[in-house]
Amino acid sequence: MMSRQVAERCVQLMEASASSLSTVDITGGAPELMPQFRYLVQEARRLGLQVIDRCNLTVLLEPGQEDTAQFLADHQVRVVASLPCYSAENVNTQRGGGMLNAAGYGQPGSGLHLDLVYNPGGAFLAPPQSKLEPAYKQELAEHYRVTFNSLLCLNNMPIKRWADQLVKEGKLEEYMRLLVDAFNPAAAEGLMCRDTISVGWDGRLYDCDFNQQLELGLPHPQHRTVFDIDSLAELTGGRIALGSHCFGCTAGAGSGCQGATS
Repeated sequence: MMSRQVAERCVQLMEASASSLSTVDITGGAPELMPQFRYLVQEARRLGLQVIDRCNLTVLLEPGQEDTAQFLADHQVRVVASLPCYSAENVNTQRGGGMLNAAGYGQPGSGLHLDLVYNPGGAFLAPPQSKLEPAYKQELAEHYRVTFNSLLCLNNMPIKRWADQLVKEGKLEEYMRLLVDAFNPAAAEGLMCRDTISVGWDGRLYDCDFNQQLELGLPHPQHRTVFDIDSLAELTGGRIALGSHCFGCTAGAGSGCQGATS
């Protein structure tokens, strides 16, 4: 879990890079449970930066989190939440979405954005966002009274648990071939690794969240942690650490922090 020392260093780098920085994106399963979460949100907003909370929604139902939805609204935090499918099995997730709606999220004119993330349920590419979003909006509104702004469709990355599952099913090679065959040069233009730096709980630096999961750090030996740099500008134009999993972001319509990249 991120220490206060690392969090304060992140804020120092935000201040030093404020002219070129626009967004602070906080993730990690249930980042709201991290002791430094509210500190990071408050400091980023003080600097005029947009803040994104990658929320799993069920955390809003946890004891001690009763005021989290209102805290997010008070600081105009954009919420991006995973919702694999709209079904009764996801009732707690939908209840969490309802709590955000009650705080103003996803409501016309509120300025409070609630976006949902879709990942395919199998070894296939994510469908076009424009086709899937209307179905999600209709189903969630009619059956669960949950409203949201946008649906972000992301391909499954062939790493960690998903890769292990593919190996068990004997489908890893087939899935990798699908990703490679669906390579889209246009999708590469909007990849997160081109303009985003991922900071681990211990302050280590990565080109993207997927590299962080694989512990694939920045290629530059002198830029290992937040304590090795004085400004994010030092990382501009640096070489990006690549792996076979990168084809997951460049396949089809592409995948990035904001959904499809092309």
